[in-house]
Amino acid sequence: MTSNSKLLTCAFTLIKTIAMKKIAFYGKGGIGKSTTQQNTAAAMAHFYDQKVFIHGCDPKADSTRMILGGMNQATIMDVLRDEGAEKITSSMVKAGFKGIRCVESGGPEPGVGCAGRGVITAIDLMEENGSYTEDLDYVFYDVLGDVVCGGFAMPIRDGKAQEVYIVASGEMMAVYAANNICKGLVKYAKQSGVRLGGIICNSRKVDKEREFIEEFAAAIGTQMIHFVPRDNVVQKAEFNRKTVIEFSPDSLQAKEYGELARKIIQNEMFVIPKPLTMPELEEMVLKYGLVD
Repeated sequence: MTSNSKLLTCAFTLIKTIAMKKIAFYGKGGIGKSTTQQNTAAAMAHFYDQKVFIHGCDPKADSTRMILGGMNQATIMDVLRDEGAEKITSSMVKAGFKGIRCVESGGPEPGVGCAGRGVITAIDLMEENGSYTEDLDYVFYDVLGDVVCGGFAMPIRDGKAQEVYIVASGEMMAVYAANNICKGLVKYAKQSGVRLGGIICNSRKVDKEREFIEEFAAAIGTQMIHFVPRDNVVQKAEFNRKTVIEFSPDSLQAKEYGELARKIIQNEMFVIPKPLTMPELEEMVLKYGLVD
């Protein structure tokens, strides 16, 4: 066993999960949300022996690609459209790296229908088919972009997810999206009980990035749960259709994802955030010199 693996495995002795937890990952498009989510799931399974189910809620159906080694799986919406609801069964769930179970909602044909409605339908069908089995420790929902559509807000609106983690960076639009997602959380927190577990900073190596995200997180009443440094091994792993955990388990980046996984498993700080007003957010951005 590698030194990093030993370190993270030892930490597992401190980790106890009582029941299945359902987590939604949100973030601006292109921020690395799906990459972060899949590497976190892989780290949970590899270092901490957690049983994880990933339900991809992005019409691009790329939330499970690295876990499944690049395998294309039929999406729930494709099967529903082409073969009917009776063909939607738990057999659609595919197992990938370390037994992580995966399914993709998919979406409508381009220009036709509502992708958000597909998310609602797909999650309901998986629940009806008993796919989220009792042996699971975690169910991850990987959700597209901002909470600007009722369908994509569904995991937090209807109580499907108990915890939310927002993937952001020290860039203006990423933080703007994070603030918008928090507005959605506030809207649904009382009715569904969903809470924000923190901000994951997926670094873009911009100036004062860590400080900016830490201040933003504190301002909205949460934490920066982990700062994930930028490393080329992530791209190399993706090109090889693998997570970093599978591609290079002894790398420093694998250790970072292991730390993120540990922090999520042990997290006890769950809040209803207090989103910033636009003037407050712009003032913070100007303070860090991110615009001229």
